[in-house]
Amino acid sequence: MKSLSHDRLAGALVTEADRFGTAIAGADGETRVPTCPEWTLRDLTCHVGAAYHKSAAIIASRPTGYVPFEAVTIDEPPAFEALGGWLREGAERLVAAVAEVGPETPTSTWTPDRRAGFWTRRLTHETVVHRADAAFATGKAYDVDADLAADGISEGLDLVAVFSRRPHPALDRTSLHGTGETLAFHATEPATGWLVRRTPSGVEVSEETAGADVVVEGRAADLLLALNGRLPADDPRLAVTGDAALFRHWLANTRF
Repeated sequence: MKSLSHDRLAGALVTEADRFGTAIAGADGETRVPTCPEWTLRDLTCHVGAAYHKSAAIIASRPTGYVPFEAVTIDEPPAFEALGGWLREGAERLVAAVAEVGPETPTSTWTPDRRAGFWTRRLTHETVVHRADAAFATGKAYDVDADLAADGISEGLDLVAVFSRRPHPALDRTSLHGTGETLAFHATEPATGWLVRRTPSGVEVSEETAGADVVVEGRAADLLLALNGRLPADDPRLAVTGDAALFRHWLANTRF
């Protein structure tokens, strides 16, 4: 599905990195993250920042084949108190690396989309969701721009569809194969929708507002959090009609 412009996403990446830094400012780095219970706040922040720095290094090296993150060496992250600046530096480094080669230039990624701009979009939405984790851990307010949330939903559903058809060791979504079951996600802000169909060969996604076996409605910001496992299926910010068990099954089988 069509995404936001690369310029919009590049600007959002730096802004979201800054907002992440604000969410962790003054906190204890050893605070546990309730939505990622295996991580401390420092772990969470380093996960996001390392993705910036490593993807930027990969793009700048102009690889001709696949380069796993594990093969990329970066400097050790600074003390927790300085991680906010390190995040922004990493986001700016990534944006600069993509600008240098061009967003349409082939590079190493873990999806069929081999364009450098893949990393801008993917890590913008990675930051949006993990910023929510940070805000939940620190008690800070959280929201996200409506157009960015809607694009995050599109990107996430596209990834589910891709990996339902071509299994990945870490992202196998073949459990979502079905016999025509449908799920509809209707955003009220902005007004848009997505129709998901589970078929014997994989998931099909189209951007449309339609009826389905289960319809889930809410602000795009809340739908994004729910589809990333950050809001429960019965959260009052969501209106669920139809087969709620189908929605719960989707959430249980799509979390990264």
